[in-house]
Amino acid sequence: MATLIHSLSDHSDDVNCCAFSRSCLATCSLDKTVRVYSLSTLAELPYSPLRGHTYAVHCCCFSPSGRVLASCSTDGTTALWDVRDGRRLAVLGQPHASPVRVCRFSPRATCLLAGGADGSLGLWDTRSLRLLRSGNVKDGSLMACAFSPNGNFFVTGSSSGDLTIWDDKMRCLCNEKAHDLGVTCCDISSHPISGSENGFKYFQMASCGQDNQIKLWLISFADFLGAELKFKCTLNGHSAPVLACAFSYDGQMLVSGSVDKCVIIYKTSTGNTLHTLSQHTRYVTTCAFAPHSHLLATGSMDKTVHIWQLDLEQSCAGSTVETESKVAVEDWSEDDVSAWLCAQDLADFVELFKMNNIDGKELLNLTKESLANELKIESLGLRSKVLRKIEELRLTMMSVSVPVPDEFLCPITRELMKDPVIAADGYSYEREAMEHWISTKRRSSPMTNLPLHSLMLTPNRTLKMAISRWLETQQK
Repeated sequence: MATLIHSLSDHSDDVNCCAFSRSCLATCSLDKTVRVYSLSTLAELPYSPLRGHTYAVHCCCFSPSGRVLASCSTDGTTALWDVRDGRRLAVLGQPHASPVRVCRFSPRATCLLAGGADGSLGLWDTRSLRLLRSGNVKDGSLMACAFSPNGNFFVTGSSSGDLTIWDDKMRCLCNEKAHDLGVTCCDISSHPISGSENGFKYFQMASCGQDNQIKLWLISFADFLGAELKFKCTLNGHSAPVLACAFSYDGQMLVSGSVDKCVIIYKTSTGNTLHTLSQHTRYVTTCAFAPHSHLLATGSMDKTVHIWQLDLEQSCAGSTVETESKVAVEDWSEDDVSAWLCAQDLADFVELFKMNNIDGKELLNLTKESLANELKIESLGLRSKVLRKIEELRLTMMSVSVPVPDEFLCPITRELMKDPVIAADGYSYEREAMEHWISTKRRSSPMTNLPLHSLMLTPNRTLKMAISRWLETQQK
């Protein structure tokens, strides 16, 4: 359930962006102002509105601590404000004085990224307030950006439709044509998903565009290998261009706003629609979840910002494979299983599973024998893929109340090892992770950086048995 609890109508023109900190809500508008509200009372703070920009304000965001607010404008600047008293701390000029469309703090608040209408990128040191690096997207205006959870990488989206991954040295690592008519927004969940391929940690990324679509991606960041982007699925709930998207703090939900005047809240693990909100009377331009609370803010060209209270227990019951308890999965309906199959790129099995009435309980009880003999899945590869996904589901359902022993974690991925092998340096690694390391023509040890005298990988059966015994104790 999503309940409209308050509407803010202080702006005199289109609302372009809204952002939360732990204690405040900030909004900005074509009316050149930034307004700041207390979350405890939803009253505007005494120093608000902030009137430093000379043209429309397109984006605002809080630093991770919530002490500094950044806003950027058509006037070609990004301003930094002290949230305690509203003082303007700095004015950062965009390279080439381009209008600034989007700004974001890095997770550690050491950097601020600002993107311009001319495609320019400015990466600023938030302590010295000097421009660290600058760059340009290859085509179009820069419309969206998001940092990786570790802050060492960031993603940009342009009006040409490209998603580009950069490292903190402003080197382009990957470029993907994502939305034919242009990217309007993107966001990266701070929570890794389970069951990552090649042993690497993946995060969910959402992008939306003028093509009416929201796309979900799997994105991996590794300092030693760069970044990787994989398409996951498309969400087609809107009937017009989608202007904004954002993950909830825990990654369980995704919200989007559109030219169709609707706000849609999705369950990220399945892509199912949880709520459709249609109280805005014009285009929905921005949406944001509050951190660690049950609030959602949506802003519109109708000059209002709506504040919604979410019933998370109802909204997220059975919502994510990543954090689901075993009891909840056992209670999955056949439709929940179908949605899970789609989320795992196993959509071809939906009809087969429905025909055999596979619900959550039956899903957890499937074996290689039942897949072959009862469901008649002839391909060994497909059976193995289904079983691997089910095993990943079982692992993610475990409530591991004690830390995983460090010796059970792969030094490369820092994930629990499933197939540990011993390399020539004497250390144990997840097989796929080490094979991937070697396949990139690396001949050095991930742990010592010294040359490997041999590329042979020997199964560590003793460690594998120890991990299996430990997992059994966590299931009891």
